[in-house]
Amino acid sequence: MSGSSQDKGASRVKIAVVFGLNQVVSHGFGMFLFAAMVPLMRESILLNHWHLAAIGALTQLAYLAGALLLGVFGHRLGTERLALITGSLSSGLLLTMAYLEHPLLIMAVLTCLAASAAISWGTLVEIVSRHVHAGLRSTCLSTISSGTAWGYGLNGLLILIIVPMLGWQQAWLLAGGTGLLVVTLTRRLLQALNKPLTATAVSPEPALPTSRLLFTIFNERTAFLACLTCFLAGLTTMPFSSWVNTYLDQLALPASLGGYTWTTVGVTGMVAGLLAGKLADKQGHGVALLVIFGGFALGLMAFVYDPGRFALMAGFGYGLMYFPMWGILAGWVGRDYSATATMQISGACMMTFGLGGTLGNLLTGYLRAATGSLDAVFIALAGAAVLLVVLAVWIWAKCPASATNTSAPETPLS
Repeated sequence: MSGSSQDKGASRVKIAVVFGLNQVVSHGFGMFLFAAMVPLMRESILLNHWHLAAIGALTQLAYLAGALLLGVFGHRLGTERLALITGSLSSGLLLTMAYLEHPLLIMAVLTCLAASAAISWGTLVEIVSRHVHAGLRSTCLSTISSGTAWGYGLNGLLILIIVPMLGWQQAWLLAGGTGLLVVTLTRRLLQALNKPLTATAVSPEPALPTSRLLFTIFNERTAFLACLTCFLAGLTTMPFSSWVNTYLDQLALPASLGGYTWTTVGVTGMVAGLLAGKLADKQGHGVALLVIFGGFALGLMAFVYDPGRFALMAGFGYGLMYFPMWGILAGWVGRDYSATATMQISGACMMTFGLGGTLGNLLTGYLRAATGSLDAVFIALAGAAVLLVVLAVWIWAKCPASATNTSAPETPLS
């Protein structure tokens, strides 16, 4: 292997590691640390069920708003600048959480963290789409997206080690301090990536106007299928994550089973990104989607058959699907569109995922009220997961793996 190839390989690893750390901060800490910490924080802060319900709704809306803003305005600010802004903002807000006691202020901070997380992911997609060769892009992106799973694991360590020793405030300070370190690493990485471009700089890629973006999503196959896939994924994963522990409790199963299930989710997600991304780059994105959606569907169907015996299998399927999916889809979209357009379509994908999750939770509430239990809910979720498998088969059959974008300028690390 030549020195140049080794340098480019090292750059790909740095991109995956540093941007994966961005996901740990923006999603692992910014989106999920509060949910893990709230039982401990409620001892000293007056948070009632209405506050928690409002936080859940507002963070969902904020995530959608962040995705929308990214798709419409992200290209005007520049993704490198946005990556540093969102990283700094998330770090500052995480540090602030250690000193807040009023529920409304906590609600406002968590809402801003959710919007920042959505913008952060889109900027990483655009930067990777410009700097990593299309044939290696899904591996890089899905590895990065699995940083959320690593965040899950770190949240558990904070609760098990830091909180008992130092208190929950120190956990937030440690999360924010980690964020500041990641911002520093990100700045250095972006500077290194842009140095080789000084001699052969290309003009910025034009963004799709809003009307053209909407036309693309509804009329072009790749963009439409990516958004439809995210909608169905939101429809299944959001209700599953929200209600699985409640369902296990309804069935009078041990509370520890829910904990083991989510541990399985996190551990699976930590390794699934790299493996599923490599599968997408080598065998095609349709094959990778078929594998991860198939694992999720099998896990849900087994869980419906016997929740007590197959809860861990459902957790395995969830971790296998949820974390790599974002990177695989972004890599697939990037083969047909420029880096800027890929960022915009990824923003639309996040919006459709959120809409699917909202609809899924509403349907869950309706089915629970109509039937008096959650049995019908998880049967419906298993059926929706099967639809994801059908969609993956369609993508595999109709969208050949060799379709690669040749119109967008690119500075690949091949």
